Amino acid sequence: MAWIVTVVLLAEGCVIAAFNWFLGMVADRQNMSLAGVDPDLMSVSSKIGGVVFGLYFALCALVALLVAVRDRAPAGFGRVLLISVAVVNALLGAAALALTDPAVFVTLMVAFALLVLLLMTYDAEPAPQAVDGGDPGKGGDGTATAEAAPQAPAPVIPAPRTEDKPGRAPFTRTAPTIP
Repeated sequence: MAWIVTVVLLAEGCVIAAFNWFLGMVADRQNMSLAGVDPDLMSVSSKIGGVVFGLYFALCALVALLVAVRDRAPAGFGRVLLISVAVVNALLGAAALALTDPAVFVTLMVAFALLVLLLMTYDAEPAPQAVDGGDPGKGGDGTATAEAAPQAPAPVIPAPRTEDKPGRAPFTRTAPTIP
């Protein structure tokens, strides 16, 4: 599924970059101006915005590709990128529903659903815990098997001594939470 998300993000980035480039060309050829802004400035900024937005989607596609190749959940900055591109897809979908036809909205919502599915399915897999190798009962890859996992002994908490100071209430010690 991460492969599909990679292809969808690359296609989406190319379409958005091409669309912004086209809008920049239209603004340049028609000599359009919005609220007195220079038409050349509008054209150049639309083209630059298209390139930046396309590169953003390409970077997110690279993160999805790394998830597909490594077959594990994204972490750190990559996870933040995938979450942000999911939010961008949802916002683009809302704008597309308001401004264009429902087919564009459905396409963007499918991309959004794929991104959320990618983020949610890889979170369900627990990471194996690495342990020192060489002990019997452990797998050959350095992970402990479920039946041979060492159990930490229960902490022993001594009973409070009340005979030291008879006028005070006994002090109860808390058990350590980390073995």
